[in-house]
Order: sequence, then structure tokens, then C-alpha cells
Amino acid sequence: MTNLPLSGCRVLVTRPVTQADSLCDAIEAAGGRAVRFPVIRIEPRPADDIAGDLAALPPPDVVIFVSRNAVENGASHFGTFTGDIAAIGRTTADSLAENGLEVSIDPGQGYTSEQLLAHDSLQDLSGRSVLIVRGAEGRPLLGESLAARGASVHYLQVYTRKPEDVAPADVSQLDQQWRSDGIDVVSVMSVATFEALVGVLPATSLVFLRKTPLVAPGERVIQTIGKLVPGIPVIQASGPRPEDIVSALVEWRHSGMKQ
Repeated sequence: MTNLPLSGCRVLVTRPVTQADSLCDAIEAAGGRAVRFPVIRIEPRPADDIAGDLAALPPPDVVIFVSRNAVENGASHFGTFTGDIAAIGRTTADSLAENGLEVSIDPGQGYTSEQLLAHDSLQDLSGRSVLIVRGAEGRPLLGESLAARGASVHYLQVYTRKPEDVAPADVSQLDQQWRSDGIDVVSVMSVATFEALVGVLPATSLVFLRKTPLVAPGERVIQTIGKLVPGIPVIQASGPRPEDIVSALVEWRHSGMKQ
């Protein structure tokens, strides 16, 4: 149907293979075309290694899951936990609920560390132990801020992000598609995703990337990418959920594509 808001809009989707379907479906439901090009994969740590690390840590009073990936790869180790559970982002909170874990420190509609840190329950943590469940690398802000509020902070690594092994044929196909004006928007979820995309593209595609509007959630991600590639056109989504990305694209298109 040509009257759909994203009719004919070709969006490069860089999410991991296992997480791309919901965004691709939302883009196509709005009339767009999702061009799948995963550049990062999520690699779980062995369950025995996670269990061993957890057993060596002091019992936490608060467990914070930083993402859906943290839930999917770590929630099974907290089935009997009776303390407070916090989540960064609505998607993370929903994923915890799906895994049978009740979120007692609810993020509302916020999806950043800064927004979670504003929660009343995390202001005075004197004498409390906080466990942050995350990937191999993460922003120091959350842990440092909680420690400054009196918490004893520990980390549990449950997955790693690694560059996807993109086939040369897929890179060549994307390069040719970009040359023929076949990509209208690039979607990335994080700075790490953007850096992985840049790392796999040939020089010819990088020329087009710098000119192609890029949609991403959050001011921090947008600002950092803008510093990495000055002048790149950017579209800031209100959040990381598929509906947030699609809403930002619809608004951008409605504005006349002059972002």
C-alpha cells in the first residue's frame, strides 16, 4: 500500500540476527523495507561460569539488569532471589516479567542509566550490596554513582558483544545497493553497533554512510556518533523499542526528510 507512512523507505537494520525481527516487522508494517545487515552478535557466557562467579559474590540486596541481553542470559540464575530487582528500560523490565522475575524498582518509560539513577529507591544505598548484571563492557556511570551513594557494587558478566562475521558477498551486495541509491536510512542501537558497522564497510560505502540519515535512540548515542562522523544526518528516537524507531522515522518523513 502506497499510503503507509514509510512506503518505499529502505532502512538498514544492524541489530543482531536474533533481535532484528521485531524492528523489521514494525518497519514493514509501516510500509518500509527492512534491509537486514547484522554487524554484532551476542555471545552468552557458559552458564557454569556465570554460576561460579555469582556464588563467589556476596548476596546482593539489589540486582540491576542493564538490558534485555542481560535478562536473556542471566535471569535463570535468579529464580529464588527475594531482594529488589531493577531494570534499565521498559524492554528489560518486560523481559524480566516474561522470565518470572518481578521488578520492584520500575524504570517507568525511562531507558537510560541516568533515568534509573533518579529512582527514589536508589538514592540512599548505605550498607546495601548492589549487583549489576551486564555484558563484558559497560558504562561506568551506574556503578560509580551507586557506590557514591553508599552501595557495595559488584558486577556479573553474562554475555559479550562480538563483531558479526559478515560474509564478503553480503558486504558487496550492500555496497552495490548503496551505490544504486538503495538505502534511505541506517538504524543502529548503540555506539558499539555503529563502530562495528563502520569497521565492516568498504571505503565506497563509508562515503554513502556519512550522507545517509541515521536513526538511533538516545541523546548520548546521537551525540557520540556525531563526534565520530561530524555532519552525519541524525534522527533521534525517543527510545530503543521498534515502535520508538518507527515513530521517529515517520516523523522524519513527515517533516520532509530534511533532518
